[in-house]
Amino acid sequence: MYLLESLPTVIGAAAIAPALLLLWLVIAADERPGPPVKVWTAFLLGAASIWLLGAARAPFMSLLAVTDNPGLALALRSIFGIAAPEEIVKILVIVAVSWRRQPFADPMDTVVYGAAAGLGFAAYENLAYLVQHPDMWRSLAVLRSVLTVPFHGALGVIAGAYLAIARSGTALGAHRRHRDWARISTRISILLVPLVLHSGFDFPLLTLQQNPDIDGSTRLMLECTSMLIGFGTIAFAVRLVRRVGRHHAPRTELSRERLSNLRRMWALLVLGGGAGFAGLAFVLSSIHHWVVNPERNVTLALVPVGLVSILIGIALLVITTAVYFLGRNRLRTNASGLSAPGRG
Repeated sequence: MYLLESLPTVIGAAAIAPALLLLWLVIAADERPGPPVKVWTAFLLGAASIWLLGAARAPFMSLLAVTDNPGLALALRSIFGIAAPEEIVKILVIVAVSWRRQPFADPMDTVVYGAAAGLGFAAYENLAYLVQHPDMWRSLAVLRSVLTVPFHGALGVIAGAYLAIARSGTALGAHRRHRDWARISTRISILLVPLVLHSGFDFPLLTLQQNPDIDGSTRLMLECTSMLIGFGTIAFAVRLVRRVGRHHAPRTELSRERLSNLRRMWALLVLGGGAGFAGLAFVLSSIHHWVVNPERNVTLALVPVGLVSILIGIALLVITTAVYFLGRNRLRTNASGLSAPGRG
């Protein structure tokens, strides 16, 4: 039994921290963040929505058994067994959280709620995967935090962005000469676009899972296809966010400085958290190996390396905190200077 199996808080942190960091980045990038209660409600409901997957999957069960062709069966499973139920429950969360909105509410709020719902779903799913695979949880945590967690968040952003565009109509850049078609296509895209991207991402992975003896070149092609769709989805979500953001608020010099400050904080936070977490995992693993094989106590000599990594992580987090307070005070000073002439 591995030592880290008895420390679910470490596995839990590895599962949930990436989603929380990404959510913080999305909130920080918004010039006028929405109500925090609604954001956290979307995150928690997104995590809880996994419990509704059975009900969301039930209408599609008959479609999963219509063919014996392995390729077609995998395609149907990726579309109706995985993608459709998961995207439906996430969209229901987004609609529920953003239902009671002010007439002139910021459309970016719906995008943030979408990101929160998608990341909450990803956090719970991530935790389930890591707990089910305790022998390889570290490699899984790294792989999923790099692609799978941002991918789920991006799908939520895409659904939220199309919902915001559908509610705002031509105000967010819909083609005015084809207004009716733009409204219809945008509403269809709320579910269709995440569904297509999600199923396209899952199909190569399901193929690899069902065919473990597949040859190397085909395996590489399938892995690259899934990664291309995953990172392409994230890039597409960023593009949609910019499209919505361009139409809801002007970019002032003060806002640009604020975003630049937040990007620096984000980079330091990722580096600090990563270094601290890697150091903690290294120390605990070394202690575990020493407990299991006390005669091979050479592993204890490597513990200082992990401790140094933890100290580096703590130092970077302290620097991040300093950057936050210094940047906040500077921005407040600049804002006060800009508003002072208007008071007279």
